[in-house]
Amino acid sequence: MGIKISEAAAQRATSFLQNRGSGLGLRLGVKTTGCSGLAYVLEFVDELNEDDHVFEDNGVKVIIDGKSLVYLDGTELDFAKEGLNEGFQFNNPNANGECGCGESFNV
Repeated sequence: MGIKISEAAAQRATSFLQNRGSGLGLRLGVKTTGCSGLAYVLEFVDELNEDDHVFEDNGVKVIIDGKSLVYLDGTELDFAKEGLNEGFQFNNPNANGECGCGESFNV
């Protein structure tokens, strides 16, 4: 399936990477934490690891490690602005539920 990135998320990610001055793309991953078990991790990538999978959409590379790909395959990364709040959103078809605060999910 792969990973998709919306136009809004791609514009925001490109802006972040340009302001940073370097980077191959964004790393999307998961870590064990939170009320529901897993939380999303989003960070800059300067160097690829051996088990990384690279997806490119709307001109932005999204890098996912092999272990996280099982939980994230088919996810769309979006960016939304609602009032004073703004941030990346994860539309993950693998998630069965989220905690009440929206910080973690389960599969």
